[in-house]
This record gives sequence, C-alpha cells and structure tokens, in this order.
Amino acid sequence: MKRFFASESVTEGHPDKVCDQISDAVLDAVFSKDPRGRVACETLVSRGLVVVAGEITTNCYVEIPRVVRNLLKNIGYDDPAIGFDHESCGVVTAIQEQSADIAVGVDTGGAGDQGLMFGFANTETPELMPLPIMLSHRLVRRLSELRKERVLRYLRPDGKSQVSVEYEHGKPKRVDAVILGAHHSKEILTEDLREDLKKLVIDYIIPKNLMDKNTKIFINGTGRFEIGGPVSDTGVTGRKIIVDTYGGFARHGGGCFSGKDPTKVDRSASYMGRYIAKNVVRAGLAQTCEVQLSYCIGVAEPVSVSVNTFGTGKADEGKISKAIREVFKLTPSGIIDELKLLRPIYTNTAAYGHFGREEEGFTWENTDKADVLKKACK
Repeated sequence: MKRFFASESVTEGHPDKVCDQISDAVLDAVFSKDPRGRVACETLVSRGLVVVAGEITTNCYVEIPRVVRNLLKNIGYDDPAIGFDHESCGVVTAIQEQSADIAVGVDTGGAGDQGLMFGFANTETPELMPLPIMLSHRLVRRLSELRKERVLRYLRPDGKSQVSVEYEHGKPKRVDAVILGAHHSKEILTEDLREDLKKLVIDYIIPKNLMDKNTKIFINGTGRFEIGGPVSDTGVTGRKIIVDTYGGFARHGGGCFSGKDPTKVDRSASYMGRYIAKNVVRAGLAQTCEVQLSYCIGVAEPVSVSVNTFGTGKADEGKISKAIREVFKLTPSGIIDELKLLRPIYTNTAAYGHFGREEEGFTWENTDKADVLKKACK
C-alpha cells in the first residue's frame, strides 16, 4: 500500500519565523536576569515596522528595541537594499503585566491555562522524527549556511522548503518531490540559481538512495523571489506551529511555543510530551508513539495522559500510560525542573524546529528515562 506525505519548513528570515525569534529573544533577555519572570510576548512585523506586545511580569528591565534590532541583524536584515533593515525599521512596544487572574493559579504551581498538548516520536530517522519534516528543516538550514558563509552571495534571508515522501507499507521508500524557494538578489539569473541550489542544497541534503528519475524538483517555482521578508509578507508569532513540531505527521493541540515562559503548558507540556514519546520509542516499547497531555488552568497534575502506539506497541497502551505517570514529573513545576527550562535557551528553538535537535539546551531530546520506563512497564 502506497501513500504520500509532505512537510514544509522555512528559514530564519521568513517573516513568521522572524516574529517567533523576536518573541523568544525577549523571553531570553528576561530569563538572563530574572529566571522567574513571566512572559507572554507576541510580535508582528511588516514593511519597515516591528510591533512587540504582550504581558511581562519581571523585576528586571529589558530594552526591547535593542533586543529586536540585534536579532534582526543576526538574521541578516542588515542592509536597506534587502527592503528591511535593523537600524531603520520602527519598533513599537505595548507591554503590560500578567493578569492577576492567571497569576493566582500559576503562583500556586498550577498550569497557566487549560489545553491539550501532543508529543510524538517514531523510528524513521536517527533523531526519532518523521522523515519529511527532518529533510525540510535540513534544506532550509543549508540555505542559511550558504548565505551566512557567503558561498552564494546572492542569497537573502527568506526561504521555504517542502518535501513529499512516498511510503510503502508504512515505511519511507523514496522522496517524491522537493520544493525549494530561495530569496535572492536581482543580479542572479534564474537558471544559475536553480543549478546552484540543485547541486549545493538538494543534492547535498537529500540522500541519493531516496532520489530517482521520477523525483520532482521545483526551485523558485515562479522563477523569481527578489522581494522577500517582512517587505513582502506580514509576519506574526505562532503561525508556523506545524513547522515547529512534526510537520503535520502528528496531531497538534493548537497552541504555539514562542514568546511563552514555561509556566505556559502550551510550551512546556509539549516539550515533555516529546521527551516522553522519544523515551517510549527508545525503550523499544513502540516504533511509533504519540502522547497527549491535557491540563486545567490552576491545576497542577494533568487531567489526562493518553498514549497511542498505532499498533506498534510491545506493551499495553494503558500500562505505558500508567508507567509514564510513575516515571515522569508532569506538573508544570515538575516539567520545568526535569527539563531545566528556566534558562535563556529559547531563541535557538525558534527556527528550524523545536524537536529532533540534539543540541545544547534541547533537554527534551534526551532519552535518559528509557531504561526506567521499560522496567516500569514490565
């Protein structure tokens, strides 16, 4: 039985991702001085304008315009010729304190909101992630590397990718289609750009054994992508939640991550869900695992813990769910302590996915509970 599944990713210069990074840069700026600060920060970018709004309760001062301009410069919006420049853009802030009605529940250790969060893992890649989203992330990261290392001097910060994988009997068989959109200067000819990106990005990233003569490749489908970034498209925090997670391969609770401190279970419980699912798979209890956690505002323990192994489980799902409650700390304070979340680690998460990245600070990617979980299920 054959089926096809596609996932997409975007570069750090995509307008929505610019917003996610600004929101998380503000969070990191607070956490670097006040790890107990409460942050719910939203950003909007448009032509020549950045708007930062939200609720922040802290004992420190953060110069938000400076945070914004430094981040834009690091991304690559450092030249007026691109259409968006860190020095000349306007920065507007509208910040207030966290609502007392929310704080009263969080201060006692409860969840900052109601909601449902999902974690997922499978055996398709070494990172225990679905293959389509991992290939999509690698393509746009490669685009950014070539731009920042000035290998391809005509590249600009914005860009997108999409990979369609053909599955046979539930296993990845081949890459059916690759789509790449690269923001560029006006000087480069379309045919030269397509030749460069085919060789230096697609052929570099996509394994040869997954490509064949029938694999479809589209590079800058309309031909030109000279106008990009906030000058061409308004960006808003939290509009790339599927890019941030599993590329649509698993379900999503609906809440975004960026700009939220870890008392917000939209973020912290999603990280814990990934941590749990990855340990279930690493323990050999299932080849595929989806975990759902649900919370009520002001209540510490999750209302429910659900496990779905999609028929790949080596143990009863009810037994796995019970073992999860025994092995993992599932209260907001427990998650924060377990995953060491009161640190300025978040700006790095806000581009190229929050999961499947075995880098410094991504504690939810650890599989240190696999053996304990396996024993608990016996």
